[in-house]
Amino acid sequence: QVQLVESGGGLVQPGGSRILSCVVSGSDFSTYAWAWYRQAPGSQRELVARIFEDGTTFYLDSDKENRFTISRDNTVNTVSLHMHHLRPDDTAVYYCNGRRADQVDSWGQGTQVTVSS
Repeated sequence: QVQLVESGGGLVQPGGSRILSCVVSGSDFSTYAWAWYRQAPGSQRELVARIFEDGTTFYLDSDKENRFTISRDNTVNTVSLHMHHLRPDDTAVYYCNGRRADQVDSWGQGTQVTVSS
């Protein structure tokens, strides 16, 4: 059973930074692609960024690529999202996601990020 536990959410001022972490257990971490999604109130869940087994990264769009950085540490089974220049429209619940071709996607419970002054 793959378990994902996110942390790092909270209230941050516009223009600020935040680091989200996702600690994974119960999986062969290095064989998964990991991703961060987010869901704002009234909106569908959307991909923010994904990092593949070889470290290659994908960002949904250039805006996220310019402000966010996804990383993984296979030694401590952790995937992180560094977020900078945060804006109110980044307010959302952020979810960690694990994907491997032979399994159903795994999800964390989410962590709330609120960008407000």
